[in-house]
Amino acid sequence: MGTLSSELFPHAERLSPRPRIYADANVPAGLVTYMRVRLRWDVLFVLEQSDLRRAPDIRHYQLAQQLRRTLVTMDKDYLDDRRFPPAEGAGVLVINAPDERELSSLLDRIDATLFHDEPADDPVTLPLAGRKLQLNSDWGREGS
Repeated sequence: MGTLSSELFPHAERLSPRPRIYADANVPAGLVTYMRVRLRWDVLFVLEQSDLRRAPDIRHYQLAQQLRRTLVTMDKDYLDDRRFPPAEGAGVLVINAPDERELSSLLDRIDATLFHDEPADDPVTLPLAGRKLQLNSDWGREGS
């Protein structure tokens, strides 16, 4: 018998084939709404969880792995492989853009590129498992 999360994960993934995201406190609330409404991602937002609001980064990293959710953040501290070993994570996506409009546009490109598998367009739940990716607002645009 495993942990509660390891036992429930296969069922949760079947119930929600949408990308499963763990958004830390550095992600603006408006962007979380965009992920949920426009992109239809299944987002756990730490600011909505009173017991997680002030948790240390390592706790967020570990919990994202336990819950099998890609960690989305604007915090570059997660790029430190000594503190946050990639092999021990469900995947980290560090995003950066000058404003929320550019962040939303970046998320559109991320959704199309990372979270959907061509040609069937089936959602990919953990495309970055064991890896980290840092993306800026110019990523995925023509000519960049």
